[in-house]
Amino acid sequence: MIHTYYADIRCLENETLFREKVKQLSPYRQQKIAILRNDRDRNRSLGAGLLLDHGLAVYGLQERSVEYDIGQWGKPALKYHPEICFSLSHSGDYAICTIGDRPVGNDIEHVREGRLKVANRFFAEEELAWLYEAETEEERTGRMFRLWTMKESFLKVIGRGMSLSLKDFVIRMDEESGRARVRHSFDAKYYYMREYGEIDGYCTAVCAQESGDMAYSMIPVELREA
Repeated sequence: MIHTYYADIRCLENETLFREKVKQLSPYRQQKIAILRNDRDRNRSLGAGLLLDHGLAVYGLQERSVEYDIGQWGKPALKYHPEICFSLSHSGDYAICTIGDRPVGNDIEHVREGRLKVANRFFAEEELAWLYEAETEEERTGRMFRLWTMKESFLKVIGRGMSLSLKDFVIRMDEESGRARVRHSFDAKYYYMREYGEIDGYCTAVCAQESGDMAYSMIPVELREA
């Protein structure tokens, strides 16, 4: 089963709580947090790490005790537990962690106006056609962020990050079923996509390999108690 956890990271603005929670994580994650210059970025990174720790507890593991392998394109994986796959993302006031028994990728984005120019630079013609079918700028902005999160989550699941162009594959939307499919030529595998709407003002997408046994809703986590 594939689960996605989410949390509001604003409680980590409390310096005492921040210092306490950082100590719960591995040296690897502590170092990733320490090199960030911006306080909000550090809070987001810590929040994502705490969610990973929460997800690993289901498997009887603690994040502070695991070791990582880093892939060619920078994707981290658990060194001694290849049967457990995960993906982390954060934006605005939220962090998410997706974890399961097969490759997964996720992305969350805070929906903001004035970003449509990004679509013209990075989206394929078929995606742009679907985006601009929307009648209002608000609807077009929402579609833009939906596409962006799905494209990011696909890049994460195949482990290539931003080493590929976002135009090298296409997200095909089926409004009747409410599902999206990925048209690509990287391998012969099928990738299953799900969108989540639990957080107002945010788009969240998860992409997984092969199977559709993905939870229908995200699981909230209170970081003060994590």
